[in-house]
Amino acid sequence: MKTADIRRDYQYGELHRHDLADDPFSQFEQWLTHALSEPGIPDPTAMVLATVDAHGQPSQRTVLLKDHSAAGFTFFTNLDSHKSVDMATQPRVSLLFQWLTQSRQVIISGTVERTERAIDEAYFASRPRASQLGAWASHQSQTLHDREALDHAFEAQVVRFGDGEIPCPPEWGGWRVTPVRFEFWQGRPSRLHDRFVYTKHGNKWVISRLSP
Repeated sequence: MKTADIRRDYQYGELHRHDLADDPFSQFEQWLTHALSEPGIPDPTAMVLATVDAHGQPSQRTVLLKDHSAAGFTFFTNLDSHKSVDMATQPRVSLLFQWLTQSRQVIISGTVERTERAIDEAYFASRPRASQLGAWASHQSQTLHDREALDHAFEAQVVRFGDGEIPCPPEWGGWRVTPVRFEFWQGRPSRLHDRFVYTKHGNKWVISRLSP
């Protein structure tokens, strides 16, 4: 089969203006709750993070949403990673949530800032022990000679911390995205999809329908 011949029609549902919450955070909460309730959606909190480096080159990767509220959308990572370096110099980012079995996606555009250290430490303390050790073992985005080197680094951290408490590494922490724009997309038959955009104007969110 040719790639160009791969297609499907979207029959999951519809999205009307009167269905939408007045603010995008409430609308996002409704859709996320729906995604979490459907067993067929793997990793419903996964989101694609798009950043731009100092030379204008965009890049994308999948990260996991760990907190969301009217204050923003928070995730955690190595602060020396490629994405963290990008965000430290170019704070405008985009997030993409895809819930494909529901024919839905949400695109969020905004600015990003570091979370407070107390938040970093509190979340790090909640992580599984193996994930904590992995954060110490991995120098994210740096060249790695081979897999064995990573495994040895992990085992070294196991020995280092023993059964003791594992502190949050200084080069590990969170980022919070403050949205200025949301797009909610619902797939419809014949490619006549429903698209609604929330745009921030002062303290008010304005809702517009977009042509598919």
